[in-house]
Amino acid sequence: MHDFGNAFLTALEMIVRLDADLVEIVGLSLAVNLSAVAISAVIGFPLGAALALFRFPGRTFATVLVNALMGLPPVVVGLVVYIMLSRAGPFGVFNLLFTPGAMIVAQVILITPIIASLTRQSVEDLWIEYEEHLRSIGAGRRFTVMTLLWDARFSLTTALLAGFGRAAAEVGAVMIVGGNIDHVTRVMTTAIALEVSKGDLALALGLGLILLVLSLGVNAAVYLVRGRARYRAAA
Repeated sequence: MHDFGNAFLTALEMIVRLDADLVEIVGLSLAVNLSAVAISAVIGFPLGAALALFRFPGRTFATVLVNALMGLPPVVVGLVVYIMLSRAGPFGVFNLLFTPGAMIVAQVILITPIIASLTRQSVEDLWIEYEEHLRSIGAGRRFTVMTLLWDARFSLTTALLAGFGRAAAEVGAVMIVGGNIDHVTRVMTTAIALEVSKGDLALALGLGLILLVLSLGVNAAVYLVRGRARYRAAA
């Protein structure tokens, strides 16, 4: 217990004095996670809207597939991305394996189904409400999609936050494709796993506290956004 107390105090000290290693790991984590969320949004928003609004062969199958992909095992995603990016893989020429780029690719595969599925549900609900009006004014596909996405912006913000939360907590996939290389691909989750295995609780606790604050912040933001959406709907 005494050792744990010392480790906890050391962790707090590292946070307060902005320890270089800790700042580097947190910075890389945020860069990877935010990049993955941004790319997933570019893919997931239009994909979700298309599944909600357009009728095409295989639409039901595509919807079921996107929903199923929300539960993808991270280690399986990591393995697939590893194979694709390895020297013997089809994308090995890009030399992305064991780089932040590979970690972003794995994150995007994990996050995109979440954002697409939540977007589809939000847009589909709004389409039921606005369909008659939009058809009566002769709205085209592009205008319809942009209108519904804008009106669903609070729900879409929740989807982004859910994606960020998923990315921030990821360990397996980024460990496989990133390699947890010091000063190169070491992020908060993989660093915590490594430091605990080494018995260095101070750095692990410091990173864990920051990760906990981020998690609480994301959940608080989701709550506030949902509250804002409910207030707007009632107004």
